[in-house]
Amino acid sequence: MDALLIESDTVFAAFWMTVRLTAVSALGSLVLGVLLTAMRVAPLASLRGAAGVYVSVARNTPLTLVLLFTGLGVGANLGVELSDDIATNNFWLAVIGLTAYTSAFVCEALRSGLNTVPVGQAEAARSLGLGFVKTLALITLPQAFRSVVAPLGSIMIALTKNTTIALVVGVSEASVRMREMIETYGDQVIEIFFGFAAGFVLLCLPMGLAFGWLSRRMAVAR
Repeated sequence: MDALLIESDTVFAAFWMTVRLTAVSALGSLVLGVLLTAMRVAPLASLRGAAGVYVSVARNTPLTLVLLFTGLGVGANLGVELSDDIATNNFWLAVIGLTAYTSAFVCEALRSGLNTVPVGQAEAARSLGLGFVKTLALITLPQAFRSVVAPLGSIMIALTKNTTIALVVGVSEASVRMREMIETYGDQVIEIFFGFAAGFVLLCLPMGLAFGWLSRRMAVAR
């Protein structure tokens, strides 16, 4: 525990990086996930096929490989630089990888939510002259979100834990700092491990409780 107190500033900075990765990647995943969901239920077969292939590939590819692709493939081989600062550039490459991976799960959750919306509602919207986009945005998608609050919460919690893999693109988040501290304070491995584990519990537990409350609050009576 002494090691955690001595390195308290760097531990806080590491967990702050975890929070930043989670927040930015969660926002990107929701945006891309909604777009993929719209494509998966679009009237054009080409859009449905493209989204289906993307979701299938992303969901069945290990996150480590996805982050290696963004870090080495996009960053190193293609020379894509999102910032002049190396740490900031690595952060955004990690965000791209986490977003690309997590959005596939968001898409599937939302698509399952769309299946809970009665077909008659979409038909009624079309009879009133609403097109596909307006029907999706105003009628079906809002109800789908209300139906899948709990699954989305589980995905966001998984995203928080998945940020530990961002170390493969050089992002110094909590797991990286834990490894460094274990190497420095080898006689306090158990204390360091449980200290960082408690940190992740403090991040994930309130999130789970909040999504659970929101799920009950927004539940749709059918």
